[in-house]
Amino acid sequence: MTRIAICAPACPITPEDAALVEAIAGDYGVRVHVHPQCFASAGHFAGDDATRLAAFLDCANDPGFDAVWFARGGYGSNRIAQSAVTQLSAAAAHKRYMGYSDMGYLLGALYRARVGVACHGPMVADGRRIGGEAALRRALSFFAGEKQGLEPSLAGEKHPVVAFNLTTLAMLAGTPIMPGLAGHVVMIEEVSEYLYAIDRLMFHVSAHLGGVAGVRLGRVSDVPDNDRPFGAEASEIVADWCARHAIPFLGGADIGHDADNRIVPFGLASGAHPQ
Repeated sequence: MTRIAICAPACPITPEDAALVEAIAGDYGVRVHVHPQCFASAGHFAGDDATRLAAFLDCANDPGFDAVWFARGGYGSNRIAQSAVTQLSAAAAHKRYMGYSDMGYLLGALYRARVGVACHGPMVADGRRIGGEAALRRALSFFAGEKQGLEPSLAGEKHPVVAFNLTTLAMLAGTPIMPGLAGHVVMIEEVSEYLYAIDRLMFHVSAHLGGVAGVRLGRVSDVPDNDRPFGAEASEIVADWCARHAIPFLGGADIGHDADNRIVPFGLASGAHPQ
């Protein structure tokens, strides 16, 4: 039986969030362990930095777990990510790690350190969304070894692939936990940002993507109304900045801040890191 540890490196979840996952996990031959830290509270965070770091290490370093599933995004994993990867044991290398949004900091740090298989995909708190149970089932099926939930463009892709929230990727760029992405297809998505902010983020991100194999754009959702039209849609903005840096723009990706978010394991289709 696949055993999954759930922790919250950023914001907390509720017992109701955990109960929904626990209720359906058995359908996939999966057993979940929800770390008590998931319900902790310290201001914005699910416990202070030391508490969140300790919980992540508990889950990652325990050889009894096959995967670590992040409970929720929000903000906070960047505060512990660099320290976390320096304290991982050999057991951590044999796990899958899944989340998105703010969890991109930890996923990026793990990928840079070549620890386990980092995956952009649904989180426990997605059960709250309309259609959220389907997202949880997609994740549990993936942990159980199925592939139906993978992002469709991965089929036949010859390049290693990563996926990030655009803001998270912009904040990662230039830091010690930013992975090298030369030769990769980079998928990005965003939520609740003005179109001018998407343009500003792409100005920064595209300057750090030299040598990538291409960019795919997932969903850019819940775009606020500005006091005047920006004059270009998100796909046009991304294509423009890619063209300025001679980066191939490869079209869409089925990822986003929603219940339809598909799963993207980082690296090669085999799950291995590129050499």
